[in-house]
Amino acid sequence: MLFILSVLVAIIALVAFGKLASAGRGDGFPVVGASRAGVGIVALLAALVAVSQVLTVIPAGHVGVVDFFGTVSPVTLKAGINFVNPLARVFKFSVKTQEIKETMDVPSKEGLTVQLEISALFHLDPDKAAEVYKSIGPNYIEIILEPQVRSVVRGVTAGYEAKALYTSEREMLAEIIQKDLQKLVGPRGITVEASPLRRVGLPVGLTQAIEEKLRAEQESQRMQFVLLKEKQEAERKRIEAQGIADFQMIVTKGISEPLLRWKGIEATEKLAASQNAKVVIIGAGKDGLPLILDTK
Repeated sequence: MLFILSVLVAIIALVAFGKLASAGRGDGFPVVGASRAGVGIVALLAALVAVSQVLTVIPAGHVGVVDFFGTVSPVTLKAGINFVNPLARVFKFSVKTQEIKETMDVPSKEGLTVQLEISALFHLDPDKAAEVYKSIGPNYIEIILEPQVRSVVRGVTAGYEAKALYTSEREMLAEIIQKDLQKLVGPRGITVEASPLRRVGLPVGLTQAIEEKLRAEQESQRMQFVLLKEKQEAERKRIEAQGIADFQMIVTKGISEPLLRWKGIEATEKLAASQNAKVVIIGAGKDGLPLILDTK
C-alpha cells in the first residue's frame, strides 16, 4: 500500500512539475521556479520511498519469509539486501542459537517431587522457516517448543530415581531429554542443540539421605581399597619370607666342615698379622674358632 501511494505521489508530482515548467516559460517570476523545485523534491522523495519498498534488508543470522496476500514463498530470503514484491510482506525469523529456561516440579521414579531448572538451546532450521510460518506462525517457541520441553522433561525424570538428578547421571539424563525433544520438534523445523540441567532442588530430608548414602558408598569403596592394599602387603611379605627361607636353605647346603675349618684358619692368620695388641685364644676342639680379646 505504501508503494502504491508513493508511486501515485511521484506521478502527481511529475505532472505538476511539467505544468509548472510550461507555465513558467518566459514569465520570469521566481515564485514559479521555487514551486518547480518543491514539486521536484516531492517527486524525488516519493520515488525513493517507492524504491525502498522493492528492497528489503535481512539482518545477519536471520532469514526472510515472503507472504504475498496469503501465498507463502517456499524460498526464504537470505541475509543481506533482497528484491521483493513491494505488495508482499516479509517476516524475519532468527536462525541463531536461542535459549529458553524452564523451572518446573517434576516427578521421580519413587514418586517424589523435585524442582528442576532446565535450559533448551535450539535454533530454527533455515530451510524450514517458510513451513514453520505457514503451519505454526512466528510464535512457534510458545506454541511448540515450550510445551514439548515440559512434557519430555517430566516423562524422562519419572523413569529415574531422584538421586540420578543429583549425581553424575544428570549428564546422561540431559542427553536423553535432548534426543527425545529433538524427535518431537525436529520434524517441525526446530533443531535442539542441548538441554542442560541448571539446578536440581530436592527435598531437604531426601538431600541429606542421598548425601549419607553417598558417603557410606565412598567409605565402603575406601575400605575395599584398604583391604586390597593389606592383602597385597601380606602377599609381599610372604614372598619376601619365602625368599629369605630359600636363601638360608641354599646357604646352609653350601656350608661344610672343611669350609668352616678353612675360614677359621684364615681368620687366625689375619689376626696374627695384625699390628694391634690383642690376645687370640684358639677355640677348644677340632672345630673351635679363635676368640679375640682386645687388650687396649
